[in-house]
Amino acid sequence: MRAHQTRQDKRATLAEAAALVQDGHTLALGGMTLYRRPVAFVRALLQRQSPPKDLTLLCFTAGFESDLLVGAGLVSRVRTCYFGLEAFGLAPMFTRAGTTGNLAIVEETEASLAFGLRAKLAQVGFMPGRGWLGTDLLRARPDVQVIADPYTGEELVAFPAIGCDVAVIHALRSDLRGNALLGGNLAIDLELSLAAERVIVTAEEVVERLDGPAELGGLPVTTVVPAPRGAWPTSCYPLYPIAGEELLRYTESCPDDFEAYLSTFVASRE
Repeated sequence: MRAHQTRQDKRATLAEAAALVQDGHTLALGGMTLYRRPVAFVRALLQRQSPPKDLTLLCFTAGFESDLLVGAGLVSRVRTCYFGLEAFGLAPMFTRAGTTGNLAIVEETEASLAFGLRAKLAQVGFMPGRGWLGTDLLRARPDVQVIADPYTGEELVAFPAIGCDVAVIHALRSDLRGNALLGGNLAIDLELSLAAERVIVTAEEVVERLDGPAELGGLPVTTVVPAPRGAWPTSCYPLYPIAGEELLRYTESCPDDFEAYLSTFVASRE
């Protein structure tokens, strides 16, 4: 049993939580597209005197918060099946880094991420599936092998296990132990919480005890951080919507004026 699992009060500051991410770590960010993303944590990471470098960014879908990390030069490799800003267009810093060859992009799909995380949770090296058979994705990912089913001889794809060093999940409400409410849209946050070595929950509100059932169990949670409006400018339904004007300001500023935008963003308290 991990030591943190027995703690009754796991609260920490954003700065203390951000200090857990080290050079070369695989950092997983929870949420989905422009919903419930751990933006306040990303700001705290960027506020560090020496932010971590050479990160692998793992997201089911990557958005605004991930684009900030790429633009700031903290990320050397990305694993996600989507990187963009939905109706607000492309993720400008990811697009520039990807087209200039300054970012390694691991080809992923929903299937490869799901099977890879399932393999990690099962404590096996891979999880078999039929996804990718007959596609060129196997050429793009030579680490993904085709194997024969030992019982039927059928060809299957062996998706390698995927884990991470730190997973950060933003919640509507959390108790002191990390049991949390996620607002119904769970994305792959539950899987990330079980696949990570350390799990940080940032929450709009931290209470002593939740009133009802939790959507995220607190057992694997390392750290709980109070972070009101911690997903802004992404949404945290039903507490607040997407801040469309801010996202438009970002897309209009970047990539050319990214440094100016980032300086303002890091200094802000929103």
